Amino acid sequence: MSDLPADLKYTKTHEWLRAESDGSVTLGITEHAQDQLGDMVYVELPETGRTVAVDEACAVVESVKAASDVYAPIGGEIVAVNEDLADSPEKVNQSPYGDGWLLRIKPESANALDSMLDAAAYQAVLDSE
Repeated sequence: MSDLPADLKYTKTHEWLRAESDGSVTLGITEHAQDQLGDMVYVELPETGRTVAVDEACAVVESVKAASDVYAPIGGEIVAVNEDLADSPEKVNQSPYGDGWLLRIKPESANALDSMLDAAAYQAVLDSE
């Protein structure tokens, strides 16, 4: 596994989050998650404008092995989705922290990321699995 990007926040359920300059938060699944799932064949993303609550299913990633819900680690409004994944779901595998992002949320709370894990804490979660 490659080094975890230090500028991201992480969840114990293997999502990553990146605060953007416009106040939105980009969400994706970690390299570990995509590795466990295998080759992506389909990604179902929500409609922009939808409001999601913390821990609400907001997307589905389907691989050759399984289909898995992706849960929103923060509440807020979906302001963008990665349209490229409709034709190229493999981007989640090829670049989980880059072109494979899933969606952007405008968080309800300014401190929504404060309770998320940093790279070292997420690495500890991976080491314990």
